[in-house]
Amino acid sequence: MKFEVGKKLEPFCCDTICQDGVSAEDLTEGLPTMFLFLRYYGCRICQLDLRDLDLGYEAVRRAGGRVVAVLQSKREILEAAAEEKPFPYTVICDPDQKLYRQFEILPAADRDELKGGDAPKKSARAVEMGLVHGEYEGNELQLPAAVLVDGEMTVRYAHYGTNAADTPPVEEIVRLIKGL
Repeated sequence: MKFEVGKKLEPFCCDTICQDGVSAEDLTEGLPTMFLFLRYYGCRICQLDLRDLDLGYEAVRRAGGRVVAVLQSKREILEAAAEEKPFPYTVICDPDQKLYRQFEILPAADRDELKGGDAPKKSARAVEMGLVHGEYEGNELQLPAAVLVDGEMTVRYAHYGTNAADTPPVEEIVRLIKGL
C-alpha cells in the first residue's frame, strides 16, 4: 500500500542493525519520524545521503524528531560500516526488499531514469568527497522514497523519488518536523 498523507502508516516489523523484529511504532519512540528509503550502502549517492544525515542529525533531534534509514543491504555490511563510524540514527536492513514491496516503492524503468534529475550532480559530489562504490546489493534500479509520520503514526509527508538522488535534504526534513 502506497504512503498516503493523512492516513496511518501501514504497520510493519523489520530488522535493524542491532535488533530483529522491531515494529515501526517502536522505531519512532512516539516522535515524528522520517523513514528514508534509500538503495543500498555501496551506492555512492546513498553514502552521501547518510553522511549528510550524520552531519545534520543533531538538528533533526533538536527539532523533536527522528530519522530511520532503510537500506537494501545485509546486516553484515551495515555492521561493518557502523564499526568505522556509528550511525546516530536507526538503520533498517531490508536486503529482501520486503518494505519496498509493501509500500510500492518501485524501481526505475531503466538506468536513464535512475540517473535523471540531480543524480549526476550528487554523484559527482560523492566522488569529490572520496566516497567509493561498495558491494552491489538489492535492486540496482531502486528509486528512493521518504515518509514522515507524526507521533501517532499518521503520514504527514510522502515522497516517491523519480531518480536516485531524489530524497529530501536534512534541512527539509528538519523543516517538515518543525511544521508538525
